[in-house]
Amino acid sequence: MAARVRALGAVAAALVLLLSGCSGGDDGDTGGRVTLRFQSLAWQQESVEANEELVAEWNATHPDVRVEYVQGSWTSIHDQLLTSFEGGEAPDIIHDASDDLADFAYGGHLADLGELLPRRLKADIPQASWETTTFGGKVYGVPFLQEPRVLIANAKWLKESGVRIPTPQEPWSWAEFRSVTKELSSGGKDRFGVAWPLKEPVSATLNLSLSAGGKLFHRGADGKVDIRFEEGDAVVPRTVHDQVNVDGSASGSTLGMGGSDTLPGFFGGKYAMVPLGFSYRQQIVQQAPEGFDWQVLPAPAGRDGLAQGVSPQTLSVAEDSPHKKEAAAFIDFFLRPDNMVRLALGDWMLPTGRAALGHPALRTRKDDWATGTALARHLRPAPAQSVRGYPEWMDKIATPALQEYYSGAIDADALRDRLVEDGNLVLKRYQR
Repeated sequence: MAARVRALGAVAAALVLLLSGCSGGDDGDTGGRVTLRFQSLAWQQESVEANEELVAEWNATHPDVRVEYVQGSWTSIHDQLLTSFEGGEAPDIIHDASDDLADFAYGGHLADLGELLPRRLKADIPQASWETTTFGGKVYGVPFLQEPRVLIANAKWLKESGVRIPTPQEPWSWAEFRSVTKELSSGGKDRFGVAWPLKEPVSATLNLSLSAGGKLFHRGADGKVDIRFEEGDAVVPRTVHDQVNVDGSASGSTLGMGGSDTLPGFFGGKYAMVPLGFSYRQQIVQQAPEGFDWQVLPAPAGRDGLAQGVSPQTLSVAEDSPHKKEAAAFIDFFLRPDNMVRLALGDWMLPTGRAALGHPALRTRKDDWATGTALARHLRPAPAQSVRGYPEWMDKIATPALQEYYSGAIDADALRDRLVEDGNLVLKRYQR
């Protein structure tokens, strides 16, 4: 009986949500009160709590504009948004990532926020971050949280080895990183210098390649993009390939893993380092055995120093929303400096706002927050940020090609041919 009640309740809740979506935020019989639906993708407990608290604080001080919190999921956000846009049921305020916005922006589903956002918010976020959400000269999202990729290291192992410990001021080069991982490993047996979790290899490869001058996507004077695989683009893929297949300093078994999958081996002393997003520190704090000594190191540097691509989390407004000004006002409230700090702490990520980045809570040595904030000025828009057709290229071309290259199934020439020749065929269909 309890199960049937819960099921009926879930159906009723779904119907309410559907009806509120179909209403498009109309005032209805609420006495003129505006209702905005805010779909959040927060998933960690601290992050969800921060989001819900901010929504409650807004509602307590804005009785005429009520925000309704709707829980979304990163795993299905693109398809879910596509369906809701086509069905006229999109939430008013949309939480997403900047690398997912291009097709929605060009498709006319997102509102141009250029004239809706206050000067304070525009000035607080650096131009490099705004470039991640600007397409065709229009702003389709507010970038607010970002995450550099770092090396999470077994501090005791590194100290005992005697290798030079890198800092943001004096990082390893890619060549030195390869040499260090070889020194730390047992030659492909049971101890490895590094574990690369590359179940989804494209983002990590492209973003880290910026340090070596890799761009891959080149936009011409006519606005069209073509793919070119040049020397800078080869540095990171070649490093990973050689660590796995030549040096035996990286475990081939982790190539098909997600980041979380590598943590048991890391805690068990199988890997000296794991390249992970900065937010993985939370899982490490929660899951590491008592006394496990770990530290955050900057990713290796190349020709362009510590430059690294990121795709910030974003807040957008649906083009079909009848209350765009109210939605923009909520975003401004949500991203006030103190609130941005709360969101960053909840997600264990870095805020984009200059004022929030300067907050003492984000510059402590505890949990290596200071190492992350030292990397913030080096972050750049991910290379494929505004490329139409990127999701298809990533899924059908780049992911299988990189996976095969990293495992040793194909060589560098075959990788280049597939990324470039097959990739440009995909992009052409989106640029006719």
